[in-house]
Amino acid sequence: MKVKSFVALDLETTGLDLKNDAIIEIGAIRFNLHRVEGEWETLIHPGRRIPPFITQLTGITEQMVINAPSIQDVILDLEHFIGNSPIVGHNVKFDAAFLRRYKICRLNDLIDTYDMASVMLPGASRYNLGALSEALSILQPVKHRALDDAKATRGIFLRLYEEILQLPLPILAEIVRLGEEIDWGGQIPFSLALQERHSETVNAQEVREVSRGALFSTQSDRPIAPLMPNPEPVKLDTEEVASILEPGGEFAHHFPEYEYRTQQVEMLRAITDALSDSHHLMVEAGTGVGKSIAYLIPAAMWAIKNNQRVIISTNTINLQDQLIHKDIPDLQAALKWNIRATVLKGRSNYICPRRLENMRRRGPNTPDEMRVFAKVLVWLQWTKTGDRGELNLNSPAERLAWMRLSAEDENCTAENCIKHTGGRCPYYQAHLAAQSAHIIIVNHALLLADVAANNRVLPEYNYLIIDEAHHLEDAVTDALSFHITQRDIERTIKELGGPTSGVLGWLLSATGSILDPSEYAALNQLVQRITDYAFQFDNLAREFFHSIDYFLSEQRDGRQIGKYPQQERILPATRKQPSWENVEIAWEETQQPLKLLLKNLANTVQGVGEIIDTMGEEDQDLFGALSGVLRDLNDINNNLDGLVFTPESDRVYWAEAQPNNNFLSLHAAPLHIGQMMERYLWHEKESVILTSATLTTAGKFDYMKGRLNAIDADEIALGSPFDFENSTLLYLVNDIPEPSDYRGHQNIIENCIISLSKAIGGRTLVLFTSYDQLRRTSKKITPVLSKENILTFVQGDGASPHVLLENFRTTDRAILLGTRSFWEGVDIPGDALSSVVIAKLPFDVPSDPIIAARSEMFEDSFYQYTLPEAILRFRQGFGRLIRTQYDRGIVVILDRRVLTKQYGRFFIESLPACTIQNGRLSDLPRLAQQWLNI
Repeated sequence: MKVKSFVALDLETTGLDLKNDAIIEIGAIRFNLHRVEGEWETLIHPGRRIPPFITQLTGITEQMVINAPSIQDVILDLEHFIGNSPIVGHNVKFDAAFLRRYKICRLNDLIDTYDMASVMLPGASRYNLGALSEALSILQPVKHRALDDAKATRGIFLRLYEEILQLPLPILAEIVRLGEEIDWGGQIPFSLALQERHSETVNAQEVREVSRGALFSTQSDRPIAPLMPNPEPVKLDTEEVASILEPGGEFAHHFPEYEYRTQQVEMLRAITDALSDSHHLMVEAGTGVGKSIAYLIPAAMWAIKNNQRVIISTNTINLQDQLIHKDIPDLQAALKWNIRATVLKGRSNYICPRRLENMRRRGPNTPDEMRVFAKVLVWLQWTKTGDRGELNLNSPAERLAWMRLSAEDENCTAENCIKHTGGRCPYYQAHLAAQSAHIIIVNHALLLADVAANNRVLPEYNYLIIDEAHHLEDAVTDALSFHITQRDIERTIKELGGPTSGVLGWLLSATGSILDPSEYAALNQLVQRITDYAFQFDNLAREFFHSIDYFLSEQRDGRQIGKYPQQERILPATRKQPSWENVEIAWEETQQPLKLLLKNLANTVQGVGEIIDTMGEEDQDLFGALSGVLRDLNDINNNLDGLVFTPESDRVYWAEAQPNNNFLSLHAAPLHIGQMMERYLWHEKESVILTSATLTTAGKFDYMKGRLNAIDADEIALGSPFDFENSTLLYLVNDIPEPSDYRGHQNIIENCIISLSKAIGGRTLVLFTSYDQLRRTSKKITPVLSKENILTFVQGDGASPHVLLENFRTTDRAILLGTRSFWEGVDIPGDALSSVVIAKLPFDVPSDPIIAARSEMFEDSFYQYTLPEAILRFRQGFGRLIRTQYDRGIVVILDRRVLTKQYGRFFIESLPACTIQNGRLSDLPRLAQQWLNI
């Protein structure tokens, strides 16, 4: 392959829809590996209006393109400039698709700097053009202008090409070899780099050794012996533990900037007593208390003194990272303790060396698999953990490709790991580390997966601390829920395959040389039967979903679905309706071949398990693949049978149809996790400690205790050390219509955001309870604020929450509109966030099937369930504003119900003691400026 020059190309368009949107600007640079050979740029008249958000993004206005040429006027000149050079672009297929509409560049090779960056920067947090330019020190004077973006793309290409040249030759050769038959955007630069190094030689053994990377070559250390608990626990001296954080104590001595907080020490004392006296505890600690240090000190001391491991469960990866990379190292440095701590995750989070080797032999099948495989080969040169958390897997397709490499495999056992990899598997190593660790950090999903598996996932433990405990019920609900669509069934059947495809085809291929002719013939017949049953099941499942579709149509009297999904709970009364009879008949017919499929497939899996050791290494994954399909089909059978005929009393069932396309899905979820908590945690463990900034409603733990069956747990509520009275103005707008007056309320929200943002220069987070209202608001306020040079960042515009927050944080004049996921987890200290606007009180949608089912468990569902849930979320939203003792800001409530409804006072009383003022909307801009000293 010889390439004399490349063309870096970028387009600006009116949107992302290839059929309906148009080009408004083109920028291109012809270059070689040493210099720029030419530039080409032009604005384009799109023949339609430019949307305001595109103008805001690019700076390209209607006036700028009014006299610009049409695309037809310039397309031949552009084609001549590009010639037959490879086109370099960031997500280049998007740009190429627009150009190919005009019958140019159809034969040009494409090089995608996204693919190059994904492979060469496997742990990068973001792969957008701006983030890569910043990470690689590429000058990008203006973002989202075609020529400047093309220049940045060229710079990124050249910088990454230099990195590719530095790869170990075996890795480079392996990536090129495996990508030869795959149409992916990185093949050309990797091939060119290999050509440049043509004088070097490499053999297959070097490829195998280097592709194992640093991870598998540094795991020969002998593991530390597992913890053996003391026969009699040694109680901690509460005063001794507390002295660590007292003024003049070890923490203050090591960290001169450490600030003594009475709330933190009080929390530490309570947790010390809970561990020593074996009782359960709930601790609410406000923002700024320093919860993690308050529980880590007694947990670590207890574990070290008693050889007792302590499990710490969190909801977010961010908190896990903080604990393992900052807080625990800080403790070790300050206290000189030898704390052995580890993070333990589920199987799917770890790379499997055996499956990696099998992928090398078989090769990837899709561009996404190729990109992920190349990324993994580069990553393995430096990772010490094999944890996918170090990788940016940027799409569902990439995450699916990862699953082919992960330890999520029925055949992954400790015995197989030692036999096939010599114990080099990161999952195996992580579990060995956990056996000897004092502190094991997990997430809520893994904690409850262990509970559901009768404690077969985690090492045995008796002491547990659950941080971010207000998320526990939702996390468990998500982890134990079931969701199925017709497409999911089709994918499962496709994965199963037949005599020449899927895992069944793999089975016949793998056993052809192992079984004698008569055994192989019998297996062939069995595979054919399974294929026939699978085909019947697939077709009948389609009819079953049609019967559900008809039933849902009957429920809405044949009307079109509105703008929100139709959700129908499947209740005993539902199953008595005449139209449900068709669903039952359809499921009975569907289940007949499914049961036969399950029976024959189970026999096949059992047989494969008996002969798997006689197969070659490349077929060792076969048992796991077959078992995985069997498990998925069993889940489908059990959950759909529960939905149609035999519901479990502690599960909620519903059917859901999406607007426009009537896309159907069927669901099942746990009704209440309290009984599970009671059986497996409260009654089984010596001490369970729950903590969060929001565990109480109206100053009481009653609601959360009831949800988690924590009736016997002790409780302590600690305020925040921050001075909210002087730092926070809570402004209750009293001349606003209630949300029931939708149009009037919506107009006020728009006017409020505009006037407040103008007054304080953006710096505002607006929290909504529905995405529809957010979208309507964004459409109205964005062009108005744009004229004031205030950018509006909107959840749902394609950027991830992380990217939105980072852009908001680093933009001088900006506001951010967010829905549910932004009510918590937003941590923006300083002046970047000076006001939080709450558009409506965050009540759950009462028709949501899980909400409706749980509401039925209470005598007064509003006051006992709906209101406490809303108060907890409201407190989280309020907590986004003040993140340090130096922050100052204003929280605006645009829901008059806090003033007019009897329950409104519970929301206000749930907040820290801040400065509260009722007033007119027209007074808000002036008061905000005064409060913020603007």
